[in-house]
Amino acid sequence: MEADEGLRARLVRVGGELLDRDGPSAVSLREIARCAGVSHGAPRRYFPTHLELLSAIAREGFADLSERAGAALAEAPGDPRARLAVLARVYLDFAVSRRGRFELMFRHDLLESGHLGLREASLPLFRLLADLVARARPEPEPPAPVVAAALWANLHGIAQLWTWRSLTLATGISDPAPLLDAALAAHLGPPA
Repeated sequence: MEADEGLRARLVRVGGELLDRDGPSAVSLREIARCAGVSHGAPRRYFPTHLELLSAIAREGFADLSERAGAALAEAPGDPRARLAVLARVYLDFAVSRRGRFELMFRHDLLESGHLGLREASLPLFRLLADLVARARPEPEPPAPVVAAALWANLHGIAQLWTWRSLTLATGISDPAPLLDAALAAHLGPPA
């Protein structure tokens, strides 16, 4: 059983590495098996479908993003707005450094599939975001989860457009910090 778990973890790790290096189109069961040094049928033993393996890789991505956020927030100041700025930067840095995984994590077909509780794995970060928004912006309307969802959508758009280099082209900036600051100001109001 221990060897089986080792191979399962290796398949997920190799799939994630392929995804990060070559993008979603490179992540087939056959290519993962080849790179992991196992028979092309071996992944099916743990992941009967390609979608299940992609879900496992995406779940690992949420765990990695959560770990990065936790580590950064452990060092962050106590002010909720400053903590939101740290969280926004972690989110963008993850999107840039783990581009393929970032895109995979939010694929509708994976979130809807129910494999490995992927949708539930995505919620703790949103709850953290909503909590920080509630503390940074005490007004009851719109409710903090609604503002957090709008802020998340804005941050996700910044992350996607930044990785495509569209924002650098449009703005001429080489550091996304002003964009993140503007997103926070748009959703929370100007800094005090």
